[in-house]
Amino acid sequence: MREALRYLNNAKTMLKSVPVEDNTYTDIKPVREAFATAYLAVLEAINEHLIEKGLTKKELPKSVDSYRKALQRYIAVHDGKLMRQFEMLYDALHIAGYYRGLIYNVDAVRDYLKAAKEFIDKIVEIGDGFTFQLRREHVWGNGVIHKM
Repeated sequence: MREALRYLNNAKTMLKSVPVEDNTYTDIKPVREAFATAYLAVLEAINEHLIEKGLTKKELPKSVDSYRKALQRYIAVHDGKLMRQFEMLYDALHIAGYYRGLIYNVDAVRDYLKAAKEFIDKIVEIGDGFTFQLRREHVWGNGVIHKM
């Protein structure tokens, strides 16, 4: 999830130079860009997990509806709350924060970036469980998987 975290850190960095008055960002353009980048971080975390599951880059989702289906099929089976979190992040980061530019309160922006980080961390936990399971298995020359 290194790439996803890089995107999220970039989003936070974008906000450092934005002027603030009365706990409100006064320049909305970089705030919108930060929200877009944070949303991309969420998508990148999902992409990285799907690639770990065996999907190719060509098979990765290309629309929000495809991401919903992929989440249900590959990720939400481990944690059903992730679907609700994804929907909340889609609405907040992509629609309200980036597309419409409705979120510019410093505390609200910080809370949504924190929520994106928590979502990414949960994807990492699920992926680590999958990786751990693979490490516990050993493939012999005959292709039979034996538990260690």
